[in-house]
Amino acid sequence: MRDHRFVVVTSLLSLCLPTSVWAQLEVLASKQEIIRQIKDEPASLDPAQAVGLPEIPILRDLFEGLTNQDAQGQPVPGVAKSWHSSDQKVWVFALRKEAKWSNGDPVTAKDFVYSWQRMVDPKTSSPYAWFPALAAIDNASAITAGKKPVSSLGVVATDDYHLKVTLEHPVAWFPVLTASFALYPVPQSVITQYGSQWTLPGHLVGNGAYQLEKHIVNERVVLTRNTQYWDNAHSTLNTVTFVPLNDSATATHWYQANSLDVTESFPKNRYQQLQQTMPAEVYTPAQLGTYYYAFNTRKGPTANVNVRKALSWTIDRQIIADKILGTGEKPAWYLTPDITQGFAPPVLPYQQLTQAERNRQAKLLLNAAGYGPNRPLKISILYNTTDNNKQIAIAVASMWKKSLGVQVSLVNQEWKTYIDSRKQGNFDVIRASWVGDYNEPSTFLSLLTSQHSGNISRFTSSAYDALIAKASTETTTKQREKTYAAAETMLAEQVPIAPIYQYTNGRLIKPWVKGYPITNPEDVVYSRQLRIEKH
Repeated sequence: MRDHRFVVVTSLLSLCLPTSVWAQLEVLASKQEIIRQIKDEPASLDPAQAVGLPEIPILRDLFEGLTNQDAQGQPVPGVAKSWHSSDQKVWVFALRKEAKWSNGDPVTAKDFVYSWQRMVDPKTSSPYAWFPALAAIDNASAITAGKKPVSSLGVVATDDYHLKVTLEHPVAWFPVLTASFALYPVPQSVITQYGSQWTLPGHLVGNGAYQLEKHIVNERVVLTRNTQYWDNAHSTLNTVTFVPLNDSATATHWYQANSLDVTESFPKNRYQQLQQTMPAEVYTPAQLGTYYYAFNTRKGPTANVNVRKALSWTIDRQIIADKILGTGEKPAWYLTPDITQGFAPPVLPYQQLTQAERNRQAKLLLNAAGYGPNRPLKISILYNTTDNNKQIAIAVASMWKKSLGVQVSLVNQEWKTYIDSRKQGNFDVIRASWVGDYNEPSTFLSLLTSQHSGNISRFTSSAYDALIAKASTETTTKQREKTYAAAETMLAEQVPIAPIYQYTNGRLIKPWVKGYPITNPEDVVYSRQLRIEKH
């Protein structure tokens, strides 16, 4: 019988090593097609209208930014073949002349100027309009606030193949940020021609390795090779199909029936069984992401900080991580995950208590807020429909009921309805998560600044905003670590959110899928990296 440890090790190596190393060892399948799960129907295939994880894997195939990421999450050339800066404030990117749109037109620096201006334009109403400001691109925040014209954005095409970006302050990791879908180029002529219909099959023009062949809502998104892509010669897959399945049990069933090659998750309660039956196909590396509950800080009972604190403290994170999940997840005491580069976690007072001690203090806090046996707290938990979200909501509701006597109603909604409720602030407590756009604490901590569109709880604190602004101007890692720790301490005191657990990248991958960058902490995957071995 083959040693399972050998299977796992060789499988990991085959996922991570360059294609050239394995080319001599592999016999590729004649049919180079893959079927990947996404967790919901995409909100949009327009990078400026993307909302979250369901659409991002597709956008990475349809478009390409100035940079991409390698298997370790480091920046590598994309449309830009090189870049330089003498002061980390003014960056110049040299674009490759062979980069083309899928209609054959050249990709130029002017395309990036148009696209980035469109992203911050208030008329676009992009959910990610905050990203260029987070990246410190000059005037981005003033433009999104309607105080300056889009033409003042700190990005200039000095010629067709050189893009000059001016930042408001030095950002050493700026090239990493340009790999984000929020800074992908989009085709101005096509958008002008088709308006909001430009993302339909037959209309959509991208500059990525694949192009949109078919989109059947709630059923599948089919991509085919973009022969105009500058590095098409090194792509192997001819067809990529994304299937929206928000139930991990259903996705696992499809996977076992060979109707999926890669899943986004699997039922946590089946982890041990899957490990025994298919050990070389189960992966659970740490991921740069945090699962949390956001409290409505503007209205309802959760507008009271003592209520928020009591609810957060009575969540037994260890039980959720170990018993409900059990695939290597860590309890989360901070919004920023432990694996984030440049993060030195502070020691939080409530973190040092036993769960029983936290429960006792939480009861006192809730009483101080005016709730108790004669006036029980009544709240709802809103979550988007997945079995994992449901199990956690049931567990948390039980913890609140047992420890505090809280009467909890559970409300589940499909992704798009959930997103609308989230935007409108129609919730008491809402399930949320954040996977870093880059590996640095600001990708998490900026989320709770006053003007951030991702600030679900509507938390507002000038002191907190000042801390994050201060961190962005500090020039040493040590200085930033202290400031980020102070920001996390403030969040623990004000409790706009309750961090619950740190993600692992749990998924199932068929042994014939090669090239999957499982070591990337942000789970950045480009289908052009993948290939199908004969099986």
